[in-house]
Amino acid sequence: MNNRKVGGCVALASMVLSGASGVAHAGVTRVLVERVEATKRLDGAPDYEIVIGTFEGELDPANPHNRIITDINLTPRNARGRVEYRASFRVARPVNPSKASGLLFYDVPNRGLGSVAADPDGHVRVISGWQGDLDPLTFKKLLSEMRINIDVSAIQTIAVPVAEGVNGRPITGPVTVRLLKRSASERSAPLSRGIGTPVVVPEPVSLDPSHAQLWRESRDGTKVAVAADAWAFADCKAQPFPGTPDSTQLCLRDGFDADAAYTLVYQAKNPLVLGIGFAATRDLVSFLRSGKPDQFGTPNPAGSRIRWTIGAGNSQSGNFLKSFVNLGFNADEAGLRVFDGINPNIAARQVPMNIRFGVPGGAAGLYEAGSEGTLWWGSYNDRARRLGKSSLLSRCARTDTCPKVIETLGSAEFWGLRLSPGLVGTDARSDIALPGNVRRYYFPSTAHGGSNGKGFLSKGDPVQGTCLLAGNPNPSRYLLRVAQRALIDWVRDGKEPPPSRYPALAKGELVPADARSLGWPAIPGAPSPDGKVNRFLDQDFGKKLRANDLSGQLDRQPPAIRRTLPLLVPKLDADGNEQSGVPSVHLRVPLGTYTGWNVETKGIGAGGGCGFEAGFIPFARTRTERDAAGDPRPSLEERYGDHAGFVAQVRKAVDALLAEGWLLPDDASQIIGDAEVSDVLQPLPPSTRPQG
Repeated sequence: MNNRKVGGCVALASMVLSGASGVAHAGVTRVLVERVEATKRLDGAPDYEIVIGTFEGELDPANPHNRIITDINLTPRNARGRVEYRASFRVARPVNPSKASGLLFYDVPNRGLGSVAADPDGHVRVISGWQGDLDPLTFKKLLSEMRINIDVSAIQTIAVPVAEGVNGRPITGPVTVRLLKRSASERSAPLSRGIGTPVVVPEPVSLDPSHAQLWRESRDGTKVAVAADAWAFADCKAQPFPGTPDSTQLCLRDGFDADAAYTLVYQAKNPLVLGIGFAATRDLVSFLRSGKPDQFGTPNPAGSRIRWTIGAGNSQSGNFLKSFVNLGFNADEAGLRVFDGINPNIAARQVPMNIRFGVPGGAAGLYEAGSEGTLWWGSYNDRARRLGKSSLLSRCARTDTCPKVIETLGSAEFWGLRLSPGLVGTDARSDIALPGNVRRYYFPSTAHGGSNGKGFLSKGDPVQGTCLLAGNPNPSRYLLRVAQRALIDWVRDGKEPPPSRYPALAKGELVPADARSLGWPAIPGAPSPDGKVNRFLDQDFGKKLRANDLSGQLDRQPPAIRRTLPLLVPKLDADGNEQSGVPSVHLRVPLGTYTGWNVETKGIGAGGGCGFEAGFIPFARTRTERDAAGDPRPSLEERYGDHAGFVAQVRKAVDALLAEGWLLPDDASQIIGDAEVSDVLQPLPPSTRPQG
């Protein structure tokens, strides 16, 4: 018998009561397996295979667990009165079912991108589609033009219905599209919303520019309306203005200003019911967990040995998990817990998906929703925005379906993604206590997701896009592996994870984002952190948005800006590095200043933060070079003496993290090996030695 608790009663009792009350349950109805592939063998892991296919599901709009889906009551239904959807999935499972660990690990795809592979511990690994506005065909074309080789068939998608009005009449509403960094030579550009994988942009009610509004915004904040006869919904690449009518393109008669931003507001029609993506993930995981075949007798792709489930997501997909829990989807249609544990990683917001004409791919840009409403795990009274008390766990707490939560975060989330309200609220006056089922681990001085580079990089990662500074080379993957291992042990074995480690206001570790408050060192020629934080704007999207649920409609477009709310960031040491949380080996044996911010060099945002990219300012190699530059930070030579001294310090830091339980033995060996082969304080070639 499954012993998942529901509202203090065992699951079996809940199912009996639900049936007696006449509440119908739907969920996954059919699994269509396209193929089963052998996968690359992993040392120490059992043989694995990957099941690739789609699943079909249906939702009862009257079920209390579905009513929160925006526009579910306006969605076409089948003969059984249910709402249908279809999504892709991939399941990696041991070929021999007896080798399965009993744990299912669901990796939430980020903008449709994800993968599954063999797992050394025998866990079943799963991904599936949940973002209903993805446009794989456009993505394939874009990748082809950029000569990027990605298997587009692996993009995880979901087909969701369109909401309809009375007698099938189209539903309409306002939509905002914002275009940045367009080339002055362009005459037309694709309309886009959010970042990453191309999406289906809502169709305009009319292509007549007089029925929409377009503004050009200059660097100084001046906004000028673009006359209706100076632009069109059109493609002007092959034909001059007014071009070929095209609802997905914006054409300017005089071309774009590369240093300006363009904001378009128009009436759109036929909104996708994107919130179904939450229910589809809920239904799939619940179905896989059950071990039962589908309604047509197709065997369950995960087998019959699943006892525990964990969900993990990075950035957008971590935001997905926070909204998933906040909206009550961690209880399935029968009221059973879906995920026993979740790891939202580098996720500072919620995903704005359960909204009419929502933008799941948003990334904290101006006029984008996602930071509205509840951002905290503990209970907090949002007086600044007059939203009252709330918690991401309020709904699951009422039904005893809350997961164990390990939240992992880094510096770029503070600077580029408005993280601090989740820790100190919208007034930034005190720390919000974490509930007992939540741990938070902060990885200081890291980029968004940490560096993807290997080894110790004394010059930093490559410069990203139009940013000024080299990329931040401080990795977080080694710490993240420990955190996820701790979550598995917590869920499966009941082993308590390490105490939370993150910056706290009460300890003086969180301060305003300016050089003086931070204790920023005066590094000659280096930019200041002043003005680099992404402001936390109190945006008024109208009365039809249920802010704490991030659900409903955004009927005020663009939103009115009520005020700028306070944001805090972690305080720095004398090198300009953060130390609160769990410092990595690379930060304990630094090669420079690792920032959570970078500097934009082009366009309307020049001089401000460069999206949510992070930066690196290397130390001087020698004392002579440092003195010549006037750099207050000790040089590599002063810190470590020579290459052997550097490696010795790395070994010492590795031993410390191992003792703290924050490093896995295999990763410890890798880090030491990286230090040994690095170029840090290695003898210079004759051609580069200083001449004296």
